[in-house]
Amino acid sequence: MTVVSGTGEFGHLLAGHRVAAGLTQEDLAANAGISLRALGDMERGRTRGPQRRTVRALAAALGLDGAQTAALEGAAQAGRPRGVRQVPLQGQAVRPVGPAVPVPESATPVPESAMPVPDVAGEPAPPGALALPRDLADFTAREQALAELAALTADEHPAHPRVVLISGQPGLGKTTFALHAAHSLAPAFPDGQLSLDLGGMAATPLSAREALGQVLRALGVADGAVPAGTEERAGLFRALVRDRRLVLVLDNAADEGQVRPLLPGSGPAVTIVTSRHALPGLEAVHRLRLDVLSPAEASALLARIAGPERVEAAPDAAAELARLCGYLPLALRIAGQRLVARPQQPVAQLARQLAAEENRLDLLETGDLAVRPAFELSYRRLPAESRLVLRRCALTAGADFTAAVLARYAELSAARTELVLEQLVDAGLVQPATPERYRLHDLVRLYAGERLAADETAEAVAEARTQAGSWLLREAAAHGLRFDPDHAAADEAGPAYDRSVPLTEAARWLEEEHPEWLAALYRAQREGRHREVIDTAEAMHWFSDRLVSWDLWGEVFQLSVDAARASGDRQAEAVHVNYLAWTYVTCLHRYQRGIELAGEGLELARSLGDYEQQGWALTYLGTGLRHLQRYREAGESYQRAAEAFAEVDNRAAMIGRLVTLRGAATCLRHLGRAEEAQDSRRRALARALELVERWSSPLMHLLAAMTAHELGQDRAALKRWPAAEKAYRQALVHYEAIGRPDSMTKTLTELGTALIEQGRADEAREILTEALTDLSADGRHGRGPV
Repeated sequence: MTVVSGTGEFGHLLAGHRVAAGLTQEDLAANAGISLRALGDMERGRTRGPQRRTVRALAAALGLDGAQTAALEGAAQAGRPRGVRQVPLQGQAVRPVGPAVPVPESATPVPESAMPVPDVAGEPAPPGALALPRDLADFTAREQALAELAALTADEHPAHPRVVLISGQPGLGKTTFALHAAHSLAPAFPDGQLSLDLGGMAATPLSAREALGQVLRALGVADGAVPAGTEERAGLFRALVRDRRLVLVLDNAADEGQVRPLLPGSGPAVTIVTSRHALPGLEAVHRLRLDVLSPAEASALLARIAGPERVEAAPDAAAELARLCGYLPLALRIAGQRLVARPQQPVAQLARQLAAEENRLDLLETGDLAVRPAFELSYRRLPAESRLVLRRCALTAGADFTAAVLARYAELSAARTELVLEQLVDAGLVQPATPERYRLHDLVRLYAGERLAADETAEAVAEARTQAGSWLLREAAAHGLRFDPDHAAADEAGPAYDRSVPLTEAARWLEEEHPEWLAALYRAQREGRHREVIDTAEAMHWFSDRLVSWDLWGEVFQLSVDAARASGDRQAEAVHVNYLAWTYVTCLHRYQRGIELAGEGLELARSLGDYEQQGWALTYLGTGLRHLQRYREAGESYQRAAEAFAEVDNRAAMIGRLVTLRGAATCLRHLGRAEEAQDSRRRALARALELVERWSSPLMHLLAAMTAHELGQDRAALKRWPAAEKAYRQALVHYEAIGRPDSMTKTLTELGTALIEQGRADEAREILTEALTDLSADGRHGRGPV
């Protein structure tokens, strides 16, 4: 047998055999099962002594006979250094390392920089140990995260080893993403790509010691050379990888303690860790938190799985299917696979089946893929208190919620609930919506609801709903009463009322928590708690003037009308029928229905001899007629309303007289009598400012703002633009005093028009931009004052 000596001879010999065989480097690398970069390094002499398995794979791919193979192996042997040796991985191939270097478990750990790498001996690890599972050909989206990862790993000589933590809720495709990323990085990391499932969701996750043993064997360390202790194994691991360009995927990590020993101490290696938990204690790692896909990405994934022709044939059904899957990759994959298995099933049919919430999690299961078990694994590992809080999340009504609200459903303190929610965020089951609010993915919410029904008694759930609902209604009433001009004494609202709460804070609470208190209002009505419904609606009716664009006032006051009728309270019925008439005229812009309701309210008030409610009914009747451009009839209705209010001596009647005077002035302007309208409006504004002086409440400022706004409109009708500007600016002062309600947008818009008419385009642009910003930020319609 001929042995070719010299450390560079192996590369020359290999290249000669390849050329003689008529193969390109790409052909030989593919046939031998090694990376192209590794083959290039061998032929250039960078890798002078590859291991026996690699040499044999190359010889087989080249078709060498026994003598030629022996010569190639001899050249490789000559190129291998003696003693301490780094054993490069070729692709997913593994290399044995030995002989054993016994290290007592109690010995002082050796610094990795001084750790010798044992020479080759013993049985090699099985081929492909910890090799990457296959990449999915239909992998879709995540471009930004992949680009971020590619940028992070681009440096060939990093100052510190790169560790990437991918976390998020179950079903986001964290493992799929990590494996796809590892495959994508393979050309730049020719020393190998390994993947190890740490079993984080198992009853007994893989220990760091066991995990290190598997990784060391995959790196080629013979069984007899694997140290006994965790620290010694970790030291040997760091020594082995410090100069290697390899990718290590640590999938499904349980906690920080499991991961830390598996992280390289230095060198160019990249470690990708996936976990359902945020692992907040893991230091100096790059965090990639995956989220659900966008609607377009979700449809694209469905198309790649089920076929583009099926999705393109029913784009609306596919979009609905994606929405019902919550844009969650696991759910989308299951839905796509169901379509693949049922080629005759229309996409719309599957979407229709998934629309039934009670069946959705059952349908999101095909073969060994299922959504429910993914959630179940995380749920079963939670402490009992965390499981309770997650279940009670299903009782909330809004898209997101605060710890304070959930605490009422969970029957815990707000502080304790917040702590548990943060733990659930770390566990990937609850998502932070804002710094103060939390949310559940739609499918997690369905699962939490299932667990609620299975793990708790119906009586306990009903009691939690009732107690939380009553608290929500008390809070809603207390916050609403902050805007009631007649509510002077704190004890009138009960213990929940707190006059120290700023008006802006009260308004924000009512707006943000409206799904919760509205759901509680419906529940109270169903359960026959009619007085709670009436009192809550009554407390909020003055607040409703601040948000005239809210369609939900129709629901609120319809519930209170129904409650008044169910309880036989005709006085409350008259009041709340009038509130409902106001809603149809002012908020819903259904003027004819508003006129009909005002007529009902008028008849009820007359039967009760209630002049105040007669006045309000006639006022809303006049406003409905005015919007239908029946100005003379409207003016007559306002006059009759003023006469009714004159019979009453209280603050509400004073407000009513102001409102009727404003309405009558608006009718005059529309009848072409702008001068008379302006004179009437001046009187109305004087009354409004008098009310502000006497009772500086949000309502009084709102009335003054509306009246000044209307005076601006009167003057604009007369083309008196400087005077109109002055009125609009006066209105803005009062709007600012009460926190910029939605009706302020209309005033800003008309002020911009007045400035344009005066040739002040730059000022107008600034004002109109402010109006647009307010409209966009609040999501309001800016329908203007009435």
